Amino acid sequence: MPRAVLVWLLGRRPPTAGVPGKNTGLRTATSGGYPPGSTSPRALNIFDRDLKRKQKNWAARQPEAVKFDYLKDEVGSRIADRVYDIARDFPLALNVGCGRGYIAQHLNKETVGKFFQADIAEHALIHYVLKPDGVFIGAMFGGDTLYELRCSLQLAETEREGGFSPHVSPFTAVNDLGHLLGRAGFNTLTVDTDEIQVNYPGMFELMEDLQGMGESNCAWNRKALLHRDTMLAAAAVYGEMYRNEDGSVPATYQIYYMIGWKYHDSQARPAQRGSATMSFGELGKINNLVSQGKKSK
Repeated sequence: MPRAVLVWLLGRRPPTAGVPGKNTGLRTATSGGYPPGSTSPRALNIFDRDLKRKQKNWAARQPEAVKFDYLKDEVGSRIADRVYDIARDFPLALNVGCGRGYIAQHLNKETVGKFFQADIAEHALIHYVLKPDGVFIGAMFGGDTLYELRCSLQLAETEREGGFSPHVSPFTAVNDLGHLLGRAGFNTLTVDTDEIQVNYPGMFELMEDLQGMGESNCAWNRKALLHRDTMLAAAAVYGEMYRNEDGSVPATYQIYYMIGWKYHDSQARPAQRGSATMSFGELGKINNLVSQGKKSK
């Protein structure tokens, strides 16, 4: 049975667009709802997917679209690292949300034979594509992503307008990922988190890059616009609270990485309950036995 790997990515920007920041981790973004008219009654319809498609298409048509790829390129290389960490080769792989091939450029044919890429896929595609013992590797933005920008906008809007609305798309909590993967039928789950910090000349340059990435807010409850005074106040708050010594401002991108395997009979399974031959109480004796063995030598 041929094994397949499914890789999913959303997320990057070049050093020339801003001041490179300290690299401390990973992170990514995902939409969790069905489009209008969906027949799934339990689905949360949080994101305007038609708007997100328009944002992505607009960003791709810009004359210097490549200059906004720095974050997605970095996340793509880290996803490729996780593919290489798995001690097997994959004849087939599918990259859902491939963009301009942010993952493919970091893989080789010795590890991945045929590599298919798709930039838009339906919610159930994973279940139809993955074969038994296939692996799903995903990356998405985490809850601490752009916390500097969110905090600055909230403080400024509250002060100037007497309240605030969400201006950044909502993110998933890391605690929910394991449950979501389990409900989707995956096992042998692995979830880890990391952060990437990028420095920008100011808040407006950060927002320009987010637009260039096609990662502007697309939640249904988004506010149509922000007043000029509120934007200027938010930029001032951002600089006052988070400014670096060189005058730049940091933006944190938290990335969640997920690995899940589709069930196959050959996969290792936990032993039956009560089949252990040693109790946890006896584990404390191991150090004594090792010490005695060293002394006897």
